[in-house]
Amino acid sequence: MDITSEMVRDLRERTGAGLMECKRALGAAQGDLEAAVDFLRKSGLKTAEKKAERETGEGRVRVHVGPKSRVGAMVALTCETDFVAATPEFDALLSDLAAHVAEKNPASVEALLEQPFRDGKVTVGETLKLLIGKIGENMRLARIVRLENMKGRVGSYIHHDGKKGAIVSVTTPAEEAVAAEALKELAMHVVVFNPTAARRDQVQSEQVERERAIYLEEVKSKPPEMQEKIISGKLEKFYADQVLPEQKWMKDETKTVQKIVEEKLGAGSRVEAFARFQIGK
Repeated sequence: MDITSEMVRDLRERTGAGLMECKRALGAAQGDLEAAVDFLRKSGLKTAEKKAERETGEGRVRVHVGPKSRVGAMVALTCETDFVAATPEFDALLSDLAAHVAEKNPASVEALLEQPFRDGKVTVGETLKLLIGKIGENMRLARIVRLENMKGRVGSYIHHDGKKGAIVSVTTPAEEAVAAEALKELAMHVVVFNPTAARRDQVQSEQVERERAIYLEEVKSKPPEMQEKIISGKLEKFYADQVLPEQKWMKDETKTVQKIVEEKLGAGSRVEAFARFQIGK
């Protein structure tokens, strides 16, 4: 199979590996991108799988949390330049969009664009187009998320540059004022450590099997009776890196996030859901 320059470029963007390494990996994988990624990982080369999930360009992230902190929404709006992202018009639109998503709960970005907005005379999509025409720069609604927890609280954190943010939902008996600061810290932890799941069963089985295959390759020279023990230990570390409650707390590595959540918000408190947005690198 011919290995095209586009295939090599895609693999380099995914993994950060060199040109020749990518060509060799694609050749070994017969052009299969996913298999080539695994080939590079098994060869000990660093990967950057999360790179493809990040937002590109300029823009801002905004959160709106409703009364009693039961419902919250986060929106990422992108544009071409940081200058436009800092304008009052862009900021006002983003604030209104976050509040709208919290209240109206659209099923997707596409559904949101079709909803009546503000005074109801135009849709969200039409409002966005009008601002694009006024400012003369393209904009895009990149991502939205809405969390609701009637048995707990929703909290958030937006980084000082406005380009990274997180929203978290925790079931807890804590009062709103008590929960607010703890959830802000928890959301900050999400921004810094970028977990992928709130529970182990939310980690994609395909991802777990890929990790297992890579670990098996690493220990194949070990005695058979040792291989499964080593692999199990590596998977435990993998889950501890990926699952938010199992991660080490950003301010105290002797405790897990779950331990901190219960210390701050009461016994039995638990993380139900979270989301993390990032614009650019």
